This record gives sequence, C-alpha cells and structure tokens, in this order.
Amino acid sequence: MNTALIFIDVQESFRHRPYWNEAELPAYLERSNALLQGAQAAGIPIVRILHNDGPETADNAFALKSGHVRPLDGLVPYEAAVEFIKHRHSALVGTGLAIWLHQQGIQRLIVAGIRTEQCCETTTRHASDEGWLVDYVTEATLTFAMQHDSGAVLSPADIKLRTETVLKDRFAHICTVEQALQRAKAMS
Repeated sequence: MNTALIFIDVQESFRHRPYWNEAELPAYLERSNALLQGAQAAGIPIVRILHNDGPETADNAFALKSGHVRPLDGLVPYEAAVEFIKHRHSALVGTGLAIWLHQQGIQRLIVAGIRTEQCCETTTRHASDEGWLVDYVTEATLTFAMQHDSGAVLSPADIKLRTETVLKDRFAHICTVEQALQRAKAMS
C-alpha cells in the first residue's frame, strides 16, 4: 500500500478550548469514523498525530500533563501504524513523520483531522511541497467559527470553503471519504 491516512490532532485537548462547539461534532465524528473504518478495512496505515505545546502544566489542555493529549472521545477504536507528537502546525516538522513515510514507500497521503484551516491545511501544503500527492478530506476535518478584526464572523462552513478553494488542484485533491478510499485502492 503506498497510501497513508494522516489523522491530525483529533484529541481531547480541543474540548477544553473556549472556542469548542459541539454543533459540527456529530457529522465530523460520523465522517471520521467512516474514514478510519475504511482505512482499516483497506489496510491503509493510519498515522496518529497529536499536538503538544505550551507550558507543561496540568491546566494547559495541550500539555501531556493535562491528560487531554489523547484521541478524541467518540472515535471508533483504531490501531495506529505509528504515532507522532508534534509541536508545530505541520505534522512534518520535527516529528520523524517524513522519514517514516519514506521508509514505508508512501506516495499518497489522505489528510483529515482538527483544525481544517490550521494544522490540516499546513500539513497538506507542506506535504505537497515535499512531493507527496495529497487527498484532503474536508468532511473529515473539524474547525470552529473565527472572527476577523473587522467583526465579520466566518462559520466553520466558510472556513472549509476557503480551505478547499486555496488547496484544490494546487496542493491537494479535495475528496469525500469514499473518494479518498477509492483513490487509495486504485493506487495499490
């Protein structure tokens, strides 16, 4: 198999951020679980990426000491081929992920996770620049409303639309869960 699923920052830490909102969560979990189950069934290695930064104190949700740097509740159980802890936006910076992908002969990445416009998009751009083909599965990404300095509020749907627009055909192929799994099957 020359495809890997890069499952980025799908961790409990986010539930402890002031912007956390459950509105998008049911659809996100349904699509993420379908992707995880499909990858497992197809033998696609799942790379679990978790984010750790800030002060290493129990009150920092992204610190290992908090106990929240672990998979998000509501995910189906899955076996990760490998796990990396990152400290930057791109999962390829300082983690050993690139080395592992090259050692496994991985040529195509399926990217999903939290946040759509932040770590998922940054990893996608970085991976594309490094030569990997990337399938970006927007429906298996999660984000939260953001406010611009002008006062304009961008909804999660707005942010996802913007992310798809800037990635499509330049850094990634935008896919549904089913399309990404089918493309991986065709590449094997």
